[in-house]
Amino acid sequence: MTVVFEFIRTAIAAFDLRAAVDIIVVAGIVYWLLTLIEGTTAVALLRGIFLVFLVGTAVSNVFGLAVLGWLLRNAGVALLVAIPILFQPEIRRAFEQIGRARGLSRVATAATNQGTIDTLSEAAGRLAERHWGAILVIERQIGLGEYAETGIRIDGALSVEFLLSIFYPHSPLHDGAVIIHGDRVLAAGSVLPLAETIDTGHQFGTRHRAAIGITTKTDALALVVSEETGQISIANNGRMVRNLDDQKLRRVLPMLLKSGVAEGILQLPRLRSPRAS
Repeated sequence: MTVVFEFIRTAIAAFDLRAAVDIIVVAGIVYWLLTLIEGTTAVALLRGIFLVFLVGTAVSNVFGLAVLGWLLRNAGVALLVAIPILFQPEIRRAFEQIGRARGLSRVATAATNQGTIDTLSEAAGRLAERHWGAILVIERQIGLGEYAETGIRIDGALSVEFLLSIFYPHSPLHDGAVIIHGDRVLAAGSVLPLAETIDTGHQFGTRHRAAIGITTKTDALALVVSEETGQISIANNGRMVRNLDDQKLRRVLPMLLKSGVAEGILQLPRLRSPRAS
């Protein structure tokens, strides 16, 4: 007990402004990393690793299991190799967020003007009236070329009629996503990554999972029109807002697309409604 009190007294005596800043920086980094894995399978994986080490250490100390204790003490080297593999999506997302931070990104991005916003809003409204399922992905700083390659390259002028023809139920491209770069349709019929988990307690269709998936992996925005209900939804940063119409889209899209604002909107409401696709 005396050793413990001596350690605490020494730590308090050595505590200064530099130590306080050090603690705050480390706490901030840990919090940021936890927000990256929130709502993903990495949370369960991290919890499992922690429980294995906790239970293993307790058992080895209580029963004097020298070999088990040695394995746990020397498992750090193996974890250095395993962590980049196990948490590859989260590590990639972290570096992408750093890379597109204001002042660091030098990638030229096409501006999305009010005309483009009006076209997207009107198209979404008319698709919703017809109950034609659709998913529109708006490219921002992170290029979507790898996803465009999974569909049909178009590079055509954006228009309401063009989008309606793509998502016409008997069109060969209607099941895939349309990728939009500025005022151009980059590709149609594209395949998007599906969200691994959606922690809402409900089942959701493929289009909504794809919208959440692409906005989790990139900084894109995704508009979804449900084929079953005709509802319009918008996904950003892995979150989704539903029950929109063309007028609401005209108000929401400029705020999300404005430079710097979309990065700040990290807590859009989670999905809370029945299944739709």
